[in-house]
Amino acid sequence: MRVGDGGDRDCTPEGRGLLSDQIRNALTDEIAAGVLAAGIALDEQDLADRFGASRTPVREALRQLAANGLVEMRPRRGVVVARTTPERIMEMFETTAEFEALCVRLATYRMTPLELSALMDLHEQSAVPVAAQDYDTYDALNRAFHEALYRATHNGFMAEQALAIRSRLSAFRRTQLRQGERILRSRAEHGEILQAIAEGDGDIAARRMRAHMLNAASALGRYVADHASA
Repeated sequence: MRVGDGGDRDCTPEGRGLLSDQIRNALTDEIAAGVLAAGIALDEQDLADRFGASRTPVREALRQLAANGLVEMRPRRGVVVARTTPERIMEMFETTAEFEALCVRLATYRMTPLELSALMDLHEQSAVPVAAQDYDTYDALNRAFHEALYRATHNGFMAEQALAIRSRLSAFRRTQLRQGERILRSRAEHGEILQAIAEGDGDIAARRMRAHMLNAASALGRYVADHASA
């Protein structure tokens, strides 16, 4: 798989960002699917050759993967795929589900009309990438949707903690969108959460958010199982 042409696309900061994101996303999917198993060493030059890029965006992609806990930087061994069990990932999703349910419940009662309008606009924007099966664009809008809810709690500490927890799962939250029709269901679930928020029912919004996150966990489990048997 080549995500770049090895030319001048990675010679500017913007190009490096684009290439590093593409490389990170490709490696994330392979790690989640078990194609890149725990303990496998990732060589910068090998990856640069594979993706048709310079080592700079590869290095940035690996740095991002390390920040998300998917790879480890080890002395004398370089970069290796971290050991993350399916059970550990499910525990992380379960924790995130409870935390996000708490956030959306509080946000329902505290968000301003402008914040609700912005949230609805993000939801509307997501229709096009979902129809086009554009996972990366939808993932960015999905992230913005959830982060807008964190801010709408008007609790700075809670928003900080929610972001920190989300960052640990961000890679897997993107990968689960590739399972079956999950991207369609994800957007539909956002709509149901928005409806509860608009109606001012924080308890229903929280239950729907919890189910939304657990559905994502199930989708990831199916994605991994499907690729493990492929």
